[in-house]
Amino acid sequence: MTSQAERSASSRTVPARPNTAFRQLRGRLSPGEFAAAVRRSAREIGEQVSCDARYVGRVESGEIRCPNYAYERVFRHMFPGLTLPDMGFAPRETVRGRGARAAAGAAPLAPDPDHRDTRIQNSEESDVLRRAFITGGPAAALGLAGLFPAAGPAGPAGAAGTVPGPRTAPGARAGATEATAVEEAVRRIRLLDDRHGADGLYHRAVQPLRAAYELLDAGIRHRAVYDRLHAGAGELAISVGWLAHDSGRFDDARSHYAEALSTARVSGDAALEAHAFCNTAFLARDAGRPREAVRAAQAAQQAAKRLGSPRLRSLLALREAGGRAGLGDRAGCERALARAERLFAAGPGDRDPEWMTFYGEAELAGLTAQCWSALGDRHRAADEARRAVDLQDPHFTRNIALFTAELAGNLAASGAAEEAAAAGLRVLGLLTGVRSARIRAMLDGTARVLRPYRSCGAVAGFLERHTAARQPGAEGAVRV
Repeated sequence: MTSQAERSASSRTVPARPNTAFRQLRGRLSPGEFAAAVRRSAREIGEQVSCDARYVGRVESGEIRCPNYAYERVFRHMFPGLTLPDMGFAPRETVRGRGARAAAGAAPLAPDPDHRDTRIQNSEESDVLRRAFITGGPAAALGLAGLFPAAGPAGPAGAAGTVPGPRTAPGARAGATEATAVEEAVRRIRLLDDRHGADGLYHRAVQPLRAAYELLDAGIRHRAVYDRLHAGAGELAISVGWLAHDSGRFDDARSHYAEALSTARVSGDAALEAHAFCNTAFLARDAGRPREAVRAAQAAQQAAKRLGSPRLRSLLALREAGGRAGLGDRAGCERALARAERLFAAGPGDRDPEWMTFYGEAELAGLTAQCWSALGDRHRAADEARRAVDLQDPHFTRNIALFTAELAGNLAASGAAEEAAAAGLRVLGLLTGVRSARIRAMLDGTARVLRPYRSCGAVAGFLERHTAARQPGAEGAVRV
């Protein structure tokens, strides 16, 4: 029998009405094609929405009476001049919070896909109304002006100064402006790391991270903002953790990744959990803990099962392969590599995370090279590293330096001294604009291997330039 509570809830449910206006906006596009257009429009304005044909169907059926704020911004961008009611949606105040319950006498309808099941009360009586981060815009709110100064060829690594903390004031809550600031911080940190590496950027990125987590304590009015801030803060923790990782600050990196994982667990964000475990696996491998790397990679793969991204699962298989290579488990490594290649061949998809833009054929080859190198197959490793350099997008300057350094190291270990020296010289040239302690350490190892060949002119030239670059104050010298 149906319980009294269930009958009561059913009697309060507002019946869905088809959204014919939105259906007309879709025109002749299929739901899948329209969803793709929504995602493209989102990228144009710096938003990230996981729109698919199912979401479009839910909107047109009337199941989603009002989109969340991210979707609203995208739809307004797609259809300038139209309001939500023009698009067939109900006014937000009639479907959200106390106003909706008072007007309809009903519990809120099912949230759209960017919402979680746990509901955050829209309580205006909260006794903590704390931080204002709006003065000067979102970037200033998180201290991004100090983090991202105009920079010359050397990028932000040579810029001095600290990042100011967030301003606080009573009577304010975190909102869409602050969520956008956090998301923008993540994107800009990744962009600068792609081009310039981590050294010199890490310390200035810590303050925006601290500000992002303070935002979570500031009081959040809407579920959509809550989700965006948790996801953004977690991704920012991973980005800052990577800067620590690439700068050789492994303990700091481990702490930041753990912070991101905790955030993912609190908010029930499987995508963030997979990302945090992915980076934890990479760090464990680099820190000489291959068994932990395998376990973290497997945990990431478990979290990623429900995300629908073969490319993500491919990268996670590579993380497992790296750990197994460190254990000397050649058979296990080869199985993981084969799985990574098979999943990669499925191609990119609409559900691939935004942070995976770096993962293409070049990265696949580069990570494969690292596995063969760890297993002692230096010739095979050199072939994959050479392929990685040839395939790399010029935008990813840091990765070009990384893969070229891998090539140099593998060539040196396999006895191809002159070719290794030539590759090493190319890396030194790139390091005038890239700051990465990790790449520097790789190049130091290559120099040590090549010293017995110093009588060769090409090798002597590389060793001389490498020594000069290591001197304090030299262009491209290590800054940690």
